[in-house]
Amino acid sequence: MFIDIHTHLDICKDLDNLVERAWKKNVKLILTCGVNVETNRKVLELAEKYKELKVCLGVYPTDALKLQDDDLKNELKFMRKNKDKFVAIGEVGLDLKESEERTLEKQKENLRKFVLLAKDLNKPVVIHSRRAEKEVIELLEEIGYNRVVMHCFNGNLKLVQRVVDNGWYLSIPAIVKNSEHFQKVVEMTPIEQLFCETDSPFLHPDKERNNGPANVVVSYEKIAEIKGLKVKEVEEKIEGNYGKLFK
Repeated sequence: MFIDIHTHLDICKDLDNLVERAWKKNVKLILTCGVNVETNRKVLELAEKYKELKVCLGVYPTDALKLQDDDLKNELKFMRKNKDKFVAIGEVGLDLKESEERTLEKQKENLRKFVLLAKDLNKPVVIHSRRAEKEVIELLEEIGYNRVVMHCFNGNLKLVQRVVDNGWYLSIPAIVKNSEHFQKVVEMTPIEQLFCETDSPFLHPDKERNNGPANVVVSYEKIAEIKGLKVKEVEEKIEGNYGKLFK
């Protein structure tokens, strides 16, 4: 089966159709991420409706900046209380595209709390690192937690190699179809450290609107092409990666 490791289905249009199309393409496992207090609850509701869905709970870095310390503490308590209802903590991380440099230390403080919770619960952490890739890596190395998925990682190739050397996973979006950067990432990364994602409804491989989990097959096909493997072999390898990391 195919696995879409990262989506935001709570904001997708025509969700019934998207899930049905994914099922027909043999995408039988879809992870969908919360990014704030409201969406964390929404994705838990969606997982009750769709058997294909697994949930990640987290607070996006710019959303976390909007929370008071007590509000963030309460959300961490909510996540701990519902630990049996989700498979990973995410989407969490650092972002210096949508926020200013002066917020970086506060973002690091917030991220540390999420990673330490993941470590305590023994769950993977799904990391957002836009324009703060080096800073994210340094923080994760400092904490020393290795159950890490780098979502849609846009860092330079030296940083990609650092991620690989740390034994972390890289999630390849369907835009790998035309992205030289992500094609290079696939070349550099052992298949034992790869996942595939759509980031639905974003990052459509053909730059259309309302991306869906069915398009994760595009990532598998491109990885197979680059690695010189059959698509079925990539399916089996990534399914094994999922079983290893999300056990």
